[in-house]
Amino acid sequence: MNLHEYQGKSLFAQYNLPVSKGRVIFNAEDAENACNEIGGSKWVVKTQVHAGGRGKAGGVELIDKAELATKFAEKWLGKRLVTYQTDENGQLVNSILIEECMDISTELYLSAVVDRESQKIVFIGSSEGGVNIEDVAKNFPEKIIYQGMDVETSNIEEDATNIAKVLKLNDSQTKQFIPMIENLLRLFVEKDLSLLEINPLVINKNGDLHCLDAKINIDSNALFRQPDLQKMYDESQEDPQEAEAAKNDLSYVSLDGNIGCMVNGAGLAMGTMDTIKFYGGNPANFLDVGGTATQARVTKAFKIILKDPEVKVVLVNIFGGIVRCDLIAEGVVAAIKEVDINIPVVVRLEGNNADLGAKILSEANIEIHSINNLAEAANKAVELSK
Repeated sequence: MNLHEYQGKSLFAQYNLPVSKGRVIFNAEDAENACNEIGGSKWVVKTQVHAGGRGKAGGVELIDKAELATKFAEKWLGKRLVTYQTDENGQLVNSILIEECMDISTELYLSAVVDRESQKIVFIGSSEGGVNIEDVAKNFPEKIIYQGMDVETSNIEEDATNIAKVLKLNDSQTKQFIPMIENLLRLFVEKDLSLLEINPLVINKNGDLHCLDAKINIDSNALFRQPDLQKMYDESQEDPQEAEAAKNDLSYVSLDGNIGCMVNGAGLAMGTMDTIKFYGGNPANFLDVGGTATQARVTKAFKIILKDPEVKVVLVNIFGGIVRCDLIAEGVVAAIKEVDINIPVVVRLEGNNADLGAKILSEANIEIHSINNLAEAANKAVELSK
């Protein structure tokens, strides 16, 4: 689950990390009061969306009059911001972050991710901040440090000092940086993060470190133990089908093809999509209905798939292990009748009671292409999609 910048900075503040004084607004009429509450004579106004590239897209501005904040909010609230990280529809702007303006001396980069291989949290630091870190890694690898840390066994002060050297911090800044890393590591672990990024981490004109941006991703599998963070979820930033699927405990990812896929099991779903690609087709989605493909779940899955107007055919690939294929077939038939599908449906059943399931499909008096071989089923779906 992603957080907005203002939400990430609220977490930073809870962990004693230096952030700018700011206010978040949801109505344009609150913009000018927010500037007055913050104080000063210059402010930065930022659209809040789950995408990078806001500045280049016009979603971030520096202003010197409070009334300009109102105009900025009127321009963007309720509108969609298109950046290089969004699709052509962009993402909805529901909030604006207004912050005090800061005099910047140097821009740095700092992030942390989970490294599965080392089973550590790896901090990534660079003296080149405010830019695409991938380009820095490619062209100036010597300017990046990867420092793995273990909460229980690492010498945090020593590890933080190693990062500080690459960031070219002086002694005073290094003394600020060490507790910053300690707090970031504690935040990462206690809030079940999968990624945090500060780009840029800046040195201001006074020589102090400051978190000018905040990007935080939370491990969705751990949200059950983070009720406060669950409240920060912004459904408007998600793909509508993906959001609806999540509500129904279905694993769904939108793709750009025209063959809808409904499969039980993530591995089988990946194999199904690979087979579709092998025969020259393009899957419209990844959808795992889980190990218990009940009628209710199958019906909901069909409804979600069919909300994509590009879908020309649906391929159902179910392996009956614990669940019997005859029960799955009954669920598929009932779901198709309820949803009133008007595009071709190809169904492949394999496993427990597969023959009985195929019989139920053939006698259902509805148009279903029942094929018990995955390669043939995928090939048929590709033919029907053209």
